[in-house]
Amino acid sequence: MQPQPVADSIVCVECGAKAHLLTRFPPDDPPRPGDVVAYVCEDCGHRFDIVHDDVDELEEPGFDW
Repeated sequence: MQPQPVADSIVCVECGAKAHLLTRFPPDDPPRPGDVVAYVCEDCGHRFDIVHDDVDELEEPGFDW
């Protein structure tokens, strides 16, 4: 299974602006499930530490909002 890439940016849950990736991985050592990636918001400056998962839950069958 190919490792799932980490998003370069996410939406800040505090203010709705763009939060940019702080954590970088070398090409020969991609992120693995369980690795922590950090983002920081360009507007409010909040930092978000997220545990990386190799499955996109939103695309799994049966996921319902």
